[in-house]
Amino acid sequence: MIPALVGSVLLAVLTLYVTFGGADFGAGFWNLVAGGDTRGERPRRLIEDSITPVWESNHVWLVFALVLFWTAYPDAFAAVASADAVPLWLAAIGVVLRGAAFAFSKETHRLSLRRALGAIFALSSLMTPFFMGCVVGGIASGAVSANATRSHSASWTGATSIFCGFLFVGACAYLAAVYLVHEATRRQDSGLQIYFIHRAQLAGIATGALSLVTLGELRGANGQLFDRLIGRALPLVVLAGACGLIVLAKLTNRGLRGLRFVAWLGVTAVVWGWGVAQYPTVLPGTNLILSNAGAPTATLDTLLVLAVLVLVVVTPAFSFLFWLQGRQLLSSEESEPTTPLPNRPFHREGSP
Repeated sequence: MIPALVGSVLLAVLTLYVTFGGADFGAGFWNLVAGGDTRGERPRRLIEDSITPVWESNHVWLVFALVLFWTAYPDAFAAVASADAVPLWLAAIGVVLRGAAFAFSKETHRLSLRRALGAIFALSSLMTPFFMGCVVGGIASGAVSANATRSHSASWTGATSIFCGFLFVGACAYLAAVYLVHEATRRQDSGLQIYFIHRAQLAGIATGALSLVTLGELRGANGQLFDRLIGRALPLVVLAGACGLIVLAKLTNRGLRGLRFVAWLGVTAVVWGWGVAQYPTVLPGTNLILSNAGAPTATLDTLLVLAVLVLVVVTPAFSFLFWLQGRQLLSSEESEPTTPLPNRPFHREGSP
């Protein structure tokens, strides 16, 4: 019972990181494809204004998830950290580069340097979720051995891992676009609203297609996990698909009320569907399950107490942070508000 509760807490923390931190990474994707200096100025400004107060705080969930994983399931953590050392390091480097580029870009006024830092920020925003997805894909496909002691490329370079990497990038871009639709709507900027509605639609369709492809690949890589996904986890799989269709319908009909929650719920259903299908196995394809891979009971009890303390202390702080951000009380004095353009979304380069 206690190992299962700790596993549920770990899955909940991962969900928070995927749905909040993932949206921050997705914002970097839209920064990358926004276009040149003129065409991309306004969407980039909205992205920067939206994530500046909160982007770094979301890493709290990543740190907490790592602490829970290595403390509660040390053998499984050691196996994953050893076999997937390369993608884990690449993901960590991406986090560091992204943060440094984003911070330093605010302190320089040289256009060439700002462009270079912006490119680093955007590319590392793709790099980190991709390699995190490769790690998850390798675990799901059963490519990580329980007794791994060194890095193995086969544990994260298989087809399931690669598809999972692209799926993570797509899901991050999808969440970011939906959240930015809300942000543009709140600022009454119809131009940016339409801009990100179109991108949310494209990202939603691409992510849905990637989900189906990844699911099909998983059938050959780990038939047992696939059977559980379409078995006991089927309600969550259906919920994820339904949420995706609802989001696309609401975007098409401009019914934006509740849009963020539905998108968040859909991605959450994917994460929990994976967890339910994999239960009670910690590492598919091995004999490591929650009951024998866990730390001593006293340690697990302490982790549950810690989780309650985090819920009591961190949750109100995050809620207050997002409340301040929602009312634009954390905006820099130097930032300029986006100017609504109701007739046409953007002034394109070369246009009058």
